[in-house]
Amino acid sequence: MKIDFGGVLEEVITRKEFPVAKALKVLKNETIAVIGYGVQGPAQGLNMRDLGFNVIVGQAKEFKADWDRAKKDGWVPGKTLFTIEEACERATVIQMLVSDAAQKAIWPTVKKYLKDGDALYFSHGFSIVYKTQTKVVPPKNVDVILVAPKGSGLNVRRNFLSGAGINSSFAVGQDFTGRAQERAIALGIAVGSGYLFPTTFENEVYSDLTGERGVLMGALAGIMEAQYDVLRAHGHSPSEAFNETVEELTQSLIRLVDENGMDWMYQNCSATAQRGALDWKPKFKKATLPVFKELYARVKSGDETKRVLSSTGAKDYREKLGKELAEIRDSEMWRAGAASRALRPKETEARRVKSTVGTKGRASN
Repeated sequence: MKIDFGGVLEEVITRKEFPVAKALKVLKNETIAVIGYGVQGPAQGLNMRDLGFNVIVGQAKEFKADWDRAKKDGWVPGKTLFTIEEACERATVIQMLVSDAAQKAIWPTVKKYLKDGDALYFSHGFSIVYKTQTKVVPPKNVDVILVAPKGSGLNVRRNFLSGAGINSSFAVGQDFTGRAQERAIALGIAVGSGYLFPTTFENEVYSDLTGERGVLMGALAGIMEAQYDVLRAHGHSPSEAFNETVEELTQSLIRLVDENGMDWMYQNCSATAQRGALDWKPKFKKATLPVFKELYARVKSGDETKRVLSSTGAKDYREKLGKELAEIRDSEMWRAGAASRALRPKETEARRVKSTVGTKGRASN
């Protein structure tokens, strides 16, 4: 169906138009191998399994935590849980759900097992778009498709269990069988999408890398730290600085934005807050627009890809990452956050725990 997105008509595909029953029919003769049981793998795999699709998992045994997690989630070694090589050999759809750096590393192995008419599936355009760096160049005799959920694996699973589904984009990079688009849409429904919108591998990766480094993660964290530091420097307590920077945003205001948009959130705040926000919004846009332009240029040129592959592919990356994340966790701002979360009503926390990954359930058709 066509939906008006801000005055631009776009085609989207909903579960009403393409129900799970249709997806099951399209994929009835497929064996879907989820390669990698880290971030997206568990959510997409469990969702497909719950809906009755023929799914197996391919996971390197040397990553014991991921292998054990798969077993804990009910995947059975030798039946539904295999090494990457064994899973690829059995599959007709190979879902590349390991990290971008790991995709580069395992590609020579995966490529050996691709058969005529198989589908090679990605949830990120990274490996295909930056093929000169990743060396991931699919053979001509397979479909190359993409389904990119707009959320973390945790939320892909939570939204599935709630029945809401997660928004996802989809794309066809190569259509060998003539069925690539139908396969992509069916897999998008199978992994728990609420609705699907078309994109290209290029557009997906450019927007995704920009968003993660920008508003979704990098910019958000940086702006929060800046405001918190200014408040603390002027004598405000950690609890006050954290509540005015993070807690009110995550527990109140962003929920109003989610319900009906930014203007509605403004309408439901005080006149003083409205006026100040409207006055300062252009200043923040002017200050950050050059940064976003630089960011997008680096993404498109492949400079960000070089950074990702060189850093995440290093042998000591996990150790360095742990130290970087510990610096955030152990900062005063986020220690204040831990204290604030501990003071939230227990019922709120209980509801969240109830919907975590691993709980079984079915999404509505």
